[in-house]
Amino acid sequence: MREATRIVSSQHLISPKSPELSEMEFGLIIAWHAFARWMMRCMTTAGVKDMTPIDVLVLHHVSHRDSEKRLADICFVLNVEDTHVVSYSLRKLAGLGLVQSVKKGKEAFFSVTERGREICLAYRDVREACLMPGFTGSPEDNAQIGELARLLRTLSGRYDQAARAASTSSL
Repeated sequence: MREATRIVSSQHLISPKSPELSEMEFGLIIAWHAFARWMMRCMTTAGVKDMTPIDVLVLHHVSHRDSEKRLADICFVLNVEDTHVVSYSLRKLAGLGLVQSVKKGKEAFFSVTERGREICLAYRDVREACLMPGFTGSPEDNAQIGELARLLRTLSGRYDQAARAASTSSL
């Protein structure tokens, strides 16, 4: 493939070592924005307006396995470095009656309310109705999706490592 035909966000970032990385990064950019837009619109259809992507992610994670979660654990699983972002989201979700917290010692533990659980299930129903018809469910397609998920987790580790290196670098 010639460089001129690559679909990238910034031509000057194309590396001779892996030009495909710039294409993948552009794919991540447009996929992230499409996914964020989807989460917000799906949640609106499920019954809650004006939620940000992080609000949706936090709600679903707090609901995950119906177990209490600490702020630090939510941040860790969602790979959010700024605890204030998640803390703000938890306060917003609590104000909407979707999550609740209980103090145990010095720690706050968050859990989903019955209303929050209902919203998560409504979101699932909208997801099944609107998103899933676009997928075949075939073993081959599911294997490709699984491989992509593994690759994205691997890449996230490389980007995290590079972020640490960049923050300590004096180039």
